[in-house]
Amino acid sequence: MSPARRFLHSDFVQGALCALASWYIRFVFASGRWRSINGDIPRKFWRENEPFILCFWHGRILMMPYCWEKRVPIHMLISRHRDGKLIARTVSHFGISTVAGSSSRGGGAALRALVREIRNGSCVGITPDGPRGPRMRASIGIAQAARLSGAAVVPAAFSCTPRRVLASWDRFVLALPFGRGVFVWGDPIRVARDADGAALDKARLAIEAGLNAATRQADLLCGETPVEPAAESWTPAADEDEDNAAGADADAPLSLGAGAGG
Repeated sequence: MSPARRFLHSDFVQGALCALASWYIRFVFASGRWRSINGDIPRKFWRENEPFILCFWHGRILMMPYCWEKRVPIHMLISRHRDGKLIARTVSHFGISTVAGSSSRGGGAALRALVREIRNGSCVGITPDGPRGPRMRASIGIAQAARLSGAAVVPAAFSCTPRRVLASWDRFVLALPFGRGVFVWGDPIRVARDADGAALDKARLAIEAGLNAATRQADLLCGETPVEPAAESWTPAADEDEDNAAGADADAPLSLGAGAGG
């Protein structure tokens, strides 16, 4: 590894970059006008001290710390990849704890840790299309977490204008300062404790549909063109073809990481 790369990968530099990212998020929020749609949905859970599973797409992670009630504990599922660690350090500036792992590994330690946090009274957060996609397609892990814990899944999304949609696999939405934005909450989705394979997949599709509906509504409320889910047969190569066909921005994508949760 070159000296420059060693410097950029040093703990001090990465810590400074994460702190800078957190201040950028604060600045965007403070300089804009933000509102919440269906905010009574999470408030009912918070008021009754009932933990739930917050889910949002990977590409909408940037402003999501501001959808949350600060007094309510939450643990976010973060990938074990280096970028996931950067996300963990960034969200820690907002008082958000993390659990390392991937929800795509439904029987793994991360899933058990999330269920344990819910049973201890903490909410958990999952990006069900992370850490690698396909974009805006839910993995089965979130349905498994809901079944094992008995907690409801509550979809949420943010959108804003002005913004920049990056040419990354998740179409990361980079909010820009001095704009207006919205947080949209969707209806809770519950998964039966005795759900079998077919029922779990049905629940997964319901979560995906609810989250896509909230995300689309957020984009339309801000007057922005909705970001569409990846094709069912998505592959990284297919995403590159889509970028080329659409003339997507060729600049190196700025992102908080490749896996907030999986």
